[in-house]
Amino acid sequence: MEDKDRIRSEVSRSYGAAVTGGGCCCGGGAAAPKGAVARFAGYSPAELAALPSEAVTNSFGCGNPLAFAGVREGQTVLDLGAGAGIDLLIAAGKVGPGGRVIGVDMTDEMIAAARRNVEAAGAANVEVRKGLIEALPVESGTVDWVISNCVINLSPEKDRVFSEIARVLRPGGRMLVSDIVVRDLPEFVRQSASAWSSCIAGAISEEEYLDGLRRAGLVDVEVRERLTYAASQIDAFLESEEGAPVAASCCGGAPSRVMLAGVAAQLEGRVWSAKIAARKP
Repeated sequence: MEDKDRIRSEVSRSYGAAVTGGGCCCGGGAAAPKGAVARFAGYSPAELAALPSEAVTNSFGCGNPLAFAGVREGQTVLDLGAGAGIDLLIAAGKVGPGGRVIGVDMTDEMIAAARRNVEAAGAANVEVRKGLIEALPVESGTVDWVISNCVINLSPEKDRVFSEIARVLRPGGRMLVSDIVVRDLPEFVRQSASAWSSCIAGAISEEEYLDGLRRAGLVDVEVRERLTYAASQIDAFLESEEGAPVAASCCGGAPSRVMLAGVAAQLEGRVWSAKIAARKP
């Protein structure tokens, strides 16, 4: 999995299939009704009830990056890997009609879904753009907040992502993302195509993540919240919504439940979601 373009292509294909009902991805394969991933990730019932159902059912995040953000009316928020738009719409309500929300995604199916949901919600202050998070289609120094929900781990060039975050933020602008971090993953997991799309193989350690943000010039870098996944939760990521095992890779053969349980047991305590904050000086 050293070819950066191949990794992006596989991830994009997996998420495109997921949003159209035929694939697996980060958290999207949980053995629960559609939308349960978003609820597990920290969204309140009131937040979810106010959103188009497609935005909720196609949420593949690992946290609510806006839960503790100090986003104010009139500000500009940028969502990296906006997906079907759940965080775009929540941000739109926070910034109000005088503010602006920009979502960036590389997957055509996700962009189409987000635009449908933005239109359904009547969110005139939201724009969805196609692009890579390593080369954001956003002007420098124009953003008050960068948010992201379980996406940066998917990038094969995280230092470029961190540099782009620093570039687009205004002086004093802030970042608050929810993402997966890991510790001491087995090598066979690192080499798994499905583990990339499931937000595990491409994840880095918490220390590497924070150091990368500091190298990009950001300050006040900290972890505000952690949720370590138990084996049962990791196992749920590897199941389809009907409870049957998904493919070992989104384009491979299905493993047995025994194999899945063994992988989950090996990863217990090594995989967690973290809410990470930083500021541009």
